[in-house]
Amino acid sequence: MTKRTTSPFTYDIVGSFLRPEKLKAARTAFEVGEVDREYLTKIEDEAIIDLIKKEEAAGLKAVTDGEFRRSWWHLDFFWGLQGIEFYIPEHGYFFHGEETRPGTVIVTGKISGENHPFVEHFKFTQAHVSEGTEVKQTIPAPAQILVELLRPDVIEKVRTIYPTNEELIGDIVQAYRQVITDLYAAGARTIQLDDCTWGVLVAPLPEGFIVEEGKKEQEVRKELAQLYLTINNAVLADQPADLTLNTHVCRGNYHSTWAAAGGYDDVADPLFTSENVTAYYLEYDTDRSGGFEPLAKVSGDKKVVLGLITSKDGELEDRQRVIDRIHEAAQYVPLERLSLSPQCGFASTEEGNILTEEQQWKKIALIKNIAEEVWPEK
Repeated sequence: MTKRTTSPFTYDIVGSFLRPEKLKAARTAFEVGEVDREYLTKIEDEAIIDLIKKEEAAGLKAVTDGEFRRSWWHLDFFWGLQGIEFYIPEHGYFFHGEETRPGTVIVTGKISGENHPFVEHFKFTQAHVSEGTEVKQTIPAPAQILVELLRPDVIEKVRTIYPTNEELIGDIVQAYRQVITDLYAAGARTIQLDDCTWGVLVAPLPEGFIVEEGKKEQEVRKELAQLYLTINNAVLADQPADLTLNTHVCRGNYHSTWAAAGGYDDVADPLFTSENVTAYYLEYDTDRSGGFEPLAKVSGDKKVVLGLITSKDGELEDRQRVIDRIHEAAQYVPLERLSLSPQCGFASTEEGNILTEEQQWKKIALIKNIAEEVWPEK
């Protein structure tokens, strides 16, 4: 096939990597006041430069900073916005067999996107890659912060600033568009919107979602799907032609546990039919993700990155089985529009999944090896 020059590439990653022990130790020391921010940043810088070298050595054509400056895949971005602050609720997120450490965000003023720290983070990564290597910037999807701010335990605080959802959504959209504008001006040409909202909709809705008495769950599910589509597409609209905007759909990834189960059937329309992205990075590492049939609804010439390799454990998948599954998926999306990746990052939070760094890189090597056979480039 013709060599791809923009993301997604035939072998790819979602974004996060296991934090080195030195970085973990530095962050812990910073949190208890033993070291200052300057020291933590120095350790982060060193770890990111080292990671970039490893990513390039592994043959990756699009690299990230591993999300090494973050504690959470999503909350750090949220509290980088103006008008948002970190908040510790009574409980964390409830995953299968494990509750996360508690953390969320609250609104303290009007939300805006000026001077977001991720822009400087991107500039640092961009300054340390080799010529021809793409830097992929990952950020949580706009729908994700909307869901976070509509949580039953924080909604009262939101309403003191935003009496209606319309006002809240309007400022979220403008804030995201500001950040994306600033990232683009800094040189970003690939931005990935990480999104667990669709993963929640494929499962039974959590407590707190159904707020109007008498509504059926399926009706609420459709309304929420339209809401998530609307806010995401409002951010995606009218962006520069040379800016690639992809999305990653996840069912939860915390310390090798998961949050939701269910196939894509109930969200394929509107997710695959109407979300205006270039590519979907999709979780497909277990039966929890269902079959490939919903991919038939992927519209236009959009690409699909099959997350057939799990990031949740270190056991290597059967190579031929993965190849067979790629060809199964090709019954619904042409092979030339498919790619291969892990189903998620290796450390969506700083805790990381339960595997070693060596196993992490072996997973990536397997992905590259399979992709070079399935999609030989001319």
